[in-house]
Amino acid sequence: MIPERESDMESSSSCCSCSCAGPSSSCSRGISTVNSTITFTNRVDHFLARWGYKRSGHRVTPGLYQLGTPDADSPVFVSANYTLSFDALRSNLNGINAYILVLDTKGINVWCAAGKGTFGTDELVRQITFTDLSDVVSHRKIIVPQLGAPGISALDVQRQTGFRVEYGPVRASDLPEYLRTGKATPEMRRVKFPIQDRIILAPIELVYIALKAIIVAIVLWFVAGTIAALAVIAAVIAGTVLFPVLLPFLPTKDFTTKGFILGVLVAIPFSFTYASSPGLPLWALVVGSVVPLLIMPAVVAFLGLNFTGSTTFTSRTGVRKEIFRYVPLMTVMTAVGVITGVSLGVCRILGVI
Repeated sequence: MIPERESDMESSSSCCSCSCAGPSSSCSRGISTVNSTITFTNRVDHFLARWGYKRSGHRVTPGLYQLGTPDADSPVFVSANYTLSFDALRSNLNGINAYILVLDTKGINVWCAAGKGTFGTDELVRQITFTDLSDVVSHRKIIVPQLGAPGISALDVQRQTGFRVEYGPVRASDLPEYLRTGKATPEMRRVKFPIQDRIILAPIELVYIALKAIIVAIVLWFVAGTIAALAVIAAVIAGTVLFPVLLPFLPTKDFTTKGFILGVLVAIPFSFTYASSPGLPLWALVVGSVVPLLIMPAVVAFLGLNFTGSTTFTSRTGVRKEIFRYVPLMTVMTAVGVITGVSLGVCRILGVI
């Protein structure tokens, strides 16, 4: 990884600048000033991040930032150096004087970075020490996002730095109320995954698979016809767009079986289309109609499994179990479907059917 420069901060968050303001602060400590305004440039960055453009390049420089005119008693919030995480935090602290301690999570959001270990105890301790935070504020409390809890050992942080970790609410929008009352309500602790949050996950997954899907669709269009090409497109759209939208409405608990169910529903029209093909013997119609029911559910299930990393409804242990349990089945279904489809195509070329 190329070390980040101060200029990187300007390109990803134009509201920041070096400042010597703040209690006991100095330029050598590198405290930067940030405001709560989300600019047009920030929104463009968010859009590009959502669509997977330069996926690991949406970062702010790790370190200590001051929001407004904080003093020695102002709260300290911890954030990831992913621009969407950082911007969500600062934009919801409008009118609040505070410090933001940004950890080097390699441009990954709080939840995912906590799972990977980059939003973790060692990095938090390192930043507290590196920024001389104990000289900047008189209190010894830092507020960590609740979704970062899996990566942070509050006991180790306090033992190594003297700072007590307090876990804030799930959503940054609840921070003003949390600061006012000094506690998080059960509603603030509840993790939600509404449709708007699910929809914004679709673009990055769609972009990731789009080129491969287009290539496969073009090849199948020449080899097997329009229906086969459309089946590829339908499976990809189902797995990347329909799956997150319909997630809570699909029965079963694990993501893979939800994907299998959705895949079967999407495959049925293509199966009936092949079954009604004129001029083919009954055995060929039956065998051919099975091909979409083998390949498409496997593809949709595999794409759906990718969303396990986008929600707190899953765990690393659960995802690992899903992978070992279902990926072999997906592989077998896809292989059998492809071999069957190719065999039917060869039979048609040779005039057997």
